Amino acid sequence: MRDFQKLDIWQLGMDMVDQVYDLFDEIPWQKAGRLRDQATEAAVSIPSNIAEGNSRRSEKDKYRFHEIALGSAFELLTQILVVQRRNGSRRSD
Repeated sequence: MRDFQKLDIWQLGMDMVDQVYDLFDEIPWQKAGRLRDQATEAAVSIPSNIAEGNSRRSEKDKYRFHEIALGSAFELLTQILVVQRRNGSRRSD
C-alpha cells in the first residue's frame, strides 16, 4: 500500500506524536531538557518509518523499517517511564 496515510497504524503513530508533544508542553523546559528532544524525535520516528517502509517494494525492506519503528516505540516508552519516575520521586504525598 503506497498511500500510507490510510494505514491505521500510521494514523495511531501520528496521534501518539501529538500526545507526546502535549505531554512535554506540560513539563517546564528546564526540567524536561534533552529528554523532550529525544522523546519527540522518537515519537516522530515511529510514523515516519512506517511511511518509509510502505514505500518499499520488497517485504524484507518493509519489515526492516517497521522494526526500526518498533525500536523507536520502545525508546519512547523508556523516555516516558523516565518522566514518570522523575515525577514520582518528587511527590510528597
